[in-house]
Amino acid sequence: MEHSLDVDVTQHARRGRCRQRLWWALWSVVVALGLVLGLWQWERGADKRAYLARLEAAPALTAPRQLPPEGSHLTLTGEYLADETLFLDNRTHEGRLGVAPLTPLRGDDGRLWLVQRGFLETGTSRADPSVATPRGRVTLRGRWQRAGEGAPLFGPNREGARLQRIQLDAWDLDFAHAGWLHLESGPGVLPGWWSPSVMPPSRHLGYAVQWWGLALAALVVMVIGGRRRYRHPTHADDSPGEGP
Repeated sequence: MEHSLDVDVTQHARRGRCRQRLWWALWSVVVALGLVLGLWQWERGADKRAYLARLEAAPALTAPRQLPPEGSHLTLTGEYLADETLFLDNRTHEGRLGVAPLTPLRGDDGRLWLVQRGFLETGTSRADPSVATPRGRVTLRGRWQRAGEGAPLFGPNREGARLQRIQLDAWDLDFAHAGWLHLESGPGVLPGWWSPSVMPPSRHLGYAVQWWGLALAALVVMVIGGRRRYRHPTHADDSPGEGP
């Protein structure tokens, strides 16, 4: 009988130790996750501050030979290739639905540039859009955006004359640089819908503080709860051998 009681006590003690280890392991993961995510948001905020600083310091250039820095203010002179116009689909402006005409420009030196001209309202129609394009020599000014990874594609990028996202390989043309001009002034300009998509660095800092606050709260729960469980192990409540 005593041997059986000893076995039961040992088993309860083992289960208690297992629960203790599981408690510390699970809460340690929560604490670590909060710290890592907070650090990630902090670093993103620093990246955004650096990006905004680069935009602020971006130069004003005229038909540069080298790849322009992100956000550069460019001046281009040449002739639109109207027949090569495609349309960036699903743009919105002031609550309206439309597209953004993308028209290549052949510069005075023969090099090709892609120009994002602004917003063209189409409504819900899925017919291929059309837009009037100035003829002859034009001078354009706008903001440069380098080509990079865009949103994920679901299906083909091109449907008729519409594109899900801007990709230079949608044209059988050799562009001067990997990127495009967001037109701000000059012939062919339309209402602007584009602006650099940048979450304020302060918001990333706020997210970082929230994650670190979660990590701190989890740490408090882990320590206090762990101590209580150590002082009052669950197997003590129903230990065999105790009775009237």
